[in-house]
Amino acid sequence: MIKSAAEIALMAESGRLLASVFTHLESLALAGRTTMEINDLVEDFIVRQLEARPASKGQYGYGFVLNCSRNAVVCHGVPSTDEVLQDGDIVNFDITLEKNGYLADSSKTFLIGEVAPAARRLVATTYEAMWKGILAVRPGARLGDIGYAIERHAKRAGYSVVREYCGHGIGQEMHEDPQILHFGKPGTGLTLREGMVFTVEPMLNQGRRTVRTEDDEWTVVTADGKLSAQFEHTVAVTGDGVRVLTLRPDETPPRG
Repeated sequence: MIKSAAEIALMAESGRLLASVFTHLESLALAGRTTMEINDLVEDFIVRQLEARPASKGQYGYGFVLNCSRNAVVCHGVPSTDEVLQDGDIVNFDITLEKNGYLADSSKTFLIGEVAPAARRLVATTYEAMWKGILAVRPGARLGDIGYAIERHAKRAGYSVVREYCGHGIGQEMHEDPQILHFGKPGTGLTLREGMVFTVEPMLNQGRRTVRTEDDEWTVVTADGKLSAQFEHTVAVTGDGVRVLTLRPDETPPRG
């Protein structure tokens, strides 16, 4: 569970490379592309340009390098040659990358073209909620502090937090201990220690938090058909706070 400084340095390099994948996606015109086309572009960029491994491919039998969760899809959306991104969509791309034996995991919800104000507000609030959770990370804090900070921000904005899926420890394996819930009570749960590395990845829904899994046994959607958004970063607990290992060049962490 506790990573050495050398291990965190390797994970930071994986995180830096993964951040560049999202920068590359931002440079592309996504509207009009199929989600399978984007999957293939990301695979080519990771393998050829970054000389790294797209770690989701083959994990748990999954056949693709990313999850693409569009509009009412909460998580684990599967790329398709039939799914075309259109003006007004929101879509989350969740990507895991491995370099030198260590993993980094991140996701971002993209706005495709002219997006309705209500959808923009959901996406912005989800991003803020992720940072509320990240800024609760420090040695001596508790896991419940992270979840409480996220859920409080979401509820104040009128959104619900999905409870079936959570953040996770990460290192040489994609899913390690501990589990990072996106709801909770302050002062409860495992005490954070320097050297812990895990993801913070809240999913917020416009409507109820209830979800269901479609027949492909991967794609999770909102039960009421309303929009869902997600953001994710891999973070490390430092001696005096938190380091975001997948921070993108266009991001400025908010102040606590």
